Amino acid sequence: MEGGGGGTSCRLSQEQFLLLAKAARGAALASLIHQVLEAPGIYVFGELLDMPAVRELADSEFSPVFRLLTIFAYGTYADYLAEAANLPPLTEAQKNKLRHLSVVTLAAKIKCIPYSVLLEQLQLKNVRQLEDLVIEAVYADVLRGSLDQRNQRLEVDYSIGRDIRREELSTITRTLQEWCQGCEVVLSGIEEQVSRANQHKEQQLALKQQIESEVSADNSSRCGSHIPRPGATPHGAQGAGPWHQPAPGEQENLQSQRVSRHHRSLERGCWCSAVVLAL
Repeated sequence: MEGGGGGTSCRLSQEQFLLLAKAARGAALASLIHQVLEAPGIYVFGELLDMPAVRELADSEFSPVFRLLTIFAYGTYADYLAEAANLPPLTEAQKNKLRHLSVVTLAAKIKCIPYSVLLEQLQLKNVRQLEDLVIEAVYADVLRGSLDQRNQRLEVDYSIGRDIRREELSTITRTLQEWCQGCEVVLSGIEEQVSRANQHKEQQLALKQQIESEVSADNSSRCGSHIPRPGATPHGAQGAGPWHQPAPGEQENLQSQRVSRHHRSLERGCWCSAVVLAL
């Protein structure tokens, strides 16, 4: 199974190696595998491992080469060191490539990798060698991240995918199924919340319309109760007007006031007449 990594030019180079591998056998095929493991930009080996001619090497005198290929596909630099006595020696380019792949394996488990872990797993002598190796991996587009020199750790943002063993497919399938089920549960919860929100919105709109209707009816009722009736005095009007209808007691008071004013007018008229006669 094949993971990912490398650019277009590297992919073309890998295809060329695959074409050559179809016709190679025995020692020629073993030599070709060594070239693949050393070639820059090639970090996946699943297609090569699936070729019948390559798989035949596992039961031949070139089985160490086949085992070395499987370590580059699935293993780490520490795995190689554990079996180094039974495997072909690595060139410096092959060592660095396998170390790059080892960093990718670590990055799949932890995104902030301490320098101490990297130095131990990659068997490097100092931090300077480690940082140079990581920079090489970044330029090879194997991973992306940053070197935190203050906290002595590698912070990984992205890394390529590695080859997958066939026996791991069932585990991956189960993990994906569980992830899909989790997504369905989350989606169901979101839909339920949306439904509740819509119901609440409709209830609030209905309540708003009810309140507006009640307020409108109340305003109409108040306006109707303030319309003046015929004969009634408008609010704030002074004195008797065309609409004035005094109460019974008030009518007697008004009549008395009119009689009093009439008597005073007569007295003033008599006094004026006497003055004129005297003159």
